[in-house]
Amino acid sequence: MLPEPHRLRRRSDFSSTVRRGRRAARPDVVVHALAGAQAESLVSDPGPRFGLVVSKAVGPAVIRHRVARRLRHICAGLVDQVPEGAYVVIRALPGAATASSAELDGQLRSGLRKLNLLVPAGTSE
Repeated sequence: MLPEPHRLRRRSDFSSTVRRGRRAARPDVVVHALAGAQAESLVSDPGPRFGLVVSKAVGPAVIRHRVARRLRHICAGLVDQVPEGAYVVIRALPGAATASSAELDGQLRSGLRKLNLLVPAGTSE
């Protein structure tokens, strides 16, 4: 489970990240990220913060919740690899409903690498 300090909760944080941040599209997810000087005005706690957007286009409630649980689990494993102060919003696309957890993990990591936000574990920045 993704610890509370690493979750995006406020609507303003989501909208700022999506509107002012950069994005990387993948087949089943779109990764929006706000980091560096842009995110400094928003950051109140250290550590990266993750938010999920899983719309009804993904499927019925059971499928949406399954996709959200899998994405939260993946994000929990990325906390140490994303720079402090980064805001990341992951928008699930309809294909996420049938994608495996390994595929979602690979796509999320690929999107974060494209945005230069994936730091190898154990490396200080």
